[in-house]
Amino acid sequence: MGLQPFEQVVAEHGPLVLRVCRALLGPVEADDAWAETFLSALRAYPRLTPDSNVQAWLVTIAHRKAIDQHRLRQRLPLPVDRLPESAQQEPAERDDDLWSALAALPPTQRAAVAYHHVGGLPYSQVAELIGNSEAAARRAAADGIKALRRSGRVS
Repeated sequence: MGLQPFEQVVAEHGPLVLRVCRALLGPVEADDAWAETFLSALRAYPRLTPDSNVQAWLVTIAHRKAIDQHRLRQRLPLPVDRLPESAQQEPAERDDDLWSALAALPPTQRAAVAYHHVGGLPYSQVAELIGNSEAAARRAAADGIKALRRSGRVS
């Protein structure tokens, strides 16, 4: 059996990839990362083997695009009306309480929660994405969920 048409891949996995992008980046940058994910996937799709786990493959691409977005954000200057007196700037406020809670998590916990609980990836694949052992990925996700529950934003 060959690969399904790419349009079907987008229709089937697009919402999941968007949720992962939103969990990792927030609502503003998620759309760009989603689009970049599927542009990259479209280029590589013909070389994918028919027995590949397409969902995991797409989440991996989304992970890399999220890293690219973080790097880009760090390089861009922020326009301000006047210079702050201290070197630290206050983070931008978000309307979405869950996003605020996710953003407050350490990066490894946020990624583990996003990949496992939002993306549905098994811990073995989460570990590969974040560069940890499976046990460390499981611990990071558990600690992240525990912190979200403590904040009262997740039940």
